[in-house]
Amino acid sequence: MSDKHLSSQFDSDLNQVCSRVLEMGGLVESQIVNAMQALNNFDRGLIETVRAQEHKLNAMEIEIDEECSNIIARRQPAARDLRLLMAISKTITNLERAGDEAEKIAKRTGRIMDDAAGHSLNHSEIKIAGDMAVALLRRTLDAFARLDVAEAAEIVRDDKAIDDEFRAFVRKLVTYMMEDPRTISVGLDFLFIAKAVERIGDHAKNIAEFVIYIVRGTDVRHVSQEDLEREALGK
Repeated sequence: MSDKHLSSQFDSDLNQVCSRVLEMGGLVESQIVNAMQALNNFDRGLIETVRAQEHKLNAMEIEIDEECSNIIARRQPAARDLRLLMAISKTITNLERAGDEAEKIAKRTGRIMDDAAGHSLNHSEIKIAGDMAVALLRRTLDAFARLDVAEAAEIVRDDKAIDDEFRAFVRKLVTYMMEDPRTISVGLDFLFIAKAVERIGDHAKNIAEFVIYIVRGTDVRHVSQEDLEREALGK
């Protein structure tokens, strides 16, 4: 993944920790897919699967962060190698938080299943946003694996579509609750789920920004929108 280093053992250490990040990303993606399927199909089995896997994600974050700290202490990396390790530390934090959002979706789905009103409330925008969030995370992990700046810039731009679906659902949800106050309780559960999906998109976008930081050495907050557009269109 990184440029060839003078120390083959250092290369091996970097490649191993990057592989662990992608492994963790795959588990997070699976968690989100299961959480959304649990919501779409009202599947209690998938709810329990998501909640049971949460501790594994937490453990992986701790283990990978310790690996990064050990590499920094032993190798004293500089320049791009150091940026990579710093970005990995931030990336796994975002992955763990995305996993937390999946667990929140599963938990709220269980509450909705116990409320008769929840079975009749149309939540198509959440389904669409959930599919977008999964696709965005998958693309982000691929961009991280290949350190693809153009793809990362496009991901930063594309996160807006998930935000648009969230706002559309909130508008519809407010209408439902105004027309039938009995839907307020379950409506709030759907609102928390919609917000969780939006946050998953935000975490994917954050990781894409770290890819740009690794390669360019520049915080994306200091990159103009025009430059991001040029990067994305340069694919």
